[in-house]
Amino acid sequence: MADQQKIHPVPDVEAPPQTSPSVPLVPEGTLKSDKGNPVEKYPPFRRTLPPMNSKPPKKRSCCCKCMCWTLSMLLLLIVILGIIVGILFLVFRPKLPKYSIDRLQITQFNQSSVDSSLSASFDVTITARNPNKRIGIYYEGGSRLNVWYTETKLCEGSMPKFYQGHRNTTVLVLPLSGQIQNGTALITSLQQQQQQTGNIPLRLRVNQPVRVKLGKLKLMKVRFLVRCRLVVNALSANNAISIQSSSCKFRLRL
Repeated sequence: MADQQKIHPVPDVEAPPQTSPSVPLVPEGTLKSDKGNPVEKYPPFRRTLPPMNSKPPKKRSCCCKCMCWTLSMLLLLIVILGIIVGILFLVFRPKLPKYSIDRLQITQFNQSSVDSSLSASFDVTITARNPNKRIGIYYEGGSRLNVWYTETKLCEGSMPKFYQGHRNTTVLVLPLSGQIQNGTALITSLQQQQQQTGNIPLRLRVNQPVRVKLGKLKLMKVRFLVRCRLVVNALSANNAISIQSSSCKFRLRL
């Protein structure tokens, strides 16, 4: 029997040599130092930041709170005062006093022979009416009353102190006096005015401090401002003066 032929595998020269798997000397996650000892590798440091809001919460300062409190108190005070005024108005039903110029008498209207000054003295009759049922008026001292022709003050005086009761009508005769420096120019202007229109316009102004009495309550001092326009036929001490027209306006000033 013929010898059996043996087949021996021939290694592949071009194939890479097979190596057996080896266990790494240094575990994963560690480094090797120069001395050969493994060095533990830590994870990278990460800084944790607190969450930030895009819009911080609004906080009212002390100044803002104080301002809001002050405005609230002022608003409350205005409301309370409005209620009080409304109650007083309903209870007392206040009405404005009325004034009229009834008579104007010239006692002196002469020009000086020494200089061109002119001396004027008037007696003005004023009627004051208080139409209120429960309101009285105290006319205090310190009043001012004057008569004007255009921009020239002719004379001045004052009203006496007195009390005007409920629904009372008081007639006052007030003496006024004054002196005008440039009397010649004034007399010329008066003569021209009388020739052109046949009358002379005058203005009377009254500034009177008063205190109003509501029932038994006496209020603080205020001022009555009276403005009257009157037209007379002439200004002469020798002729009778007649008032052709007159009208008065009243205003209250605190």
